[in-house]
Amino acid sequence: MNRDYMTQRTHRGRMLAWLAVTLAVGLAVVGATPAWAAPSRTVLVMGDSLSAAYGIAPEEGWVALTAARVAQQAPGWRVVNASVSGETTAGGAARIEGELKRNQPEVVVIELGGNDGLRGLPLKQTRANLEKMVSAAKAAGARVLIVGMRMPPNLGKAYTEGFAANFRTVAEAQKVALLPFFLEPIATDRAAFQPDNIHPVAAAQPKLRDHVWPALAALLK
Repeated sequence: MNRDYMTQRTHRGRMLAWLAVTLAVGLAVVGATPAWAAPSRTVLVMGDSLSAAYGIAPEEGWVALTAARVAQQAPGWRVVNASVSGETTAGGAARIEGELKRNQPEVVVIELGGNDGLRGLPLKQTRANLEKMVSAAKAAGARVLIVGMRMPPNLGKAYTEGFAANFRTVAEAQKVALLPFFLEPIATDRAAFQPDNIHPVAAAQPKLRDHVWPALAALLK
């Protein structure tokens, strides 16, 4: 190697060392943390196929659309989607401890119960599972948003009314936020659903995101 090359390497090494020391001293003085080192706060979504983007591309689902909005409007937050198609409240109650430990969220969104209703599971059982999930999230220090669901009238008045009341009862008892009916913006629009008349199409997902957003945004402050 020639002398000029060695001199350049030595000079560059000294400059990098000087910059590193200067940065370290500066951060120590102002007590700052570089943006790339700041830990993200987490929103954990525990849902069923309605939140798992069933029948559409994952990036088209309301959770992914919400994550994109969070990135723009609530810097420092991230969204983790732990939703599973076919999930019941029993499945969510069984999984939530592991998800809380793994993700350490500050906000938990619970969108579960629809499959309980479609299967006609006992209302008391659904309510107990919702209570277990909310209690676990609160014990982990997270704020909670319950996203409720409603059942079609063919299941009978007593069941459908009791089903809808479960979400309100748990939210009031646990003092957590509630969005009473997730599908409210599109419920009467047949074109908003896939052929199964259960799962929303991609074009309807922004409406669901916008419906959930005010309740969620309040918990990110």
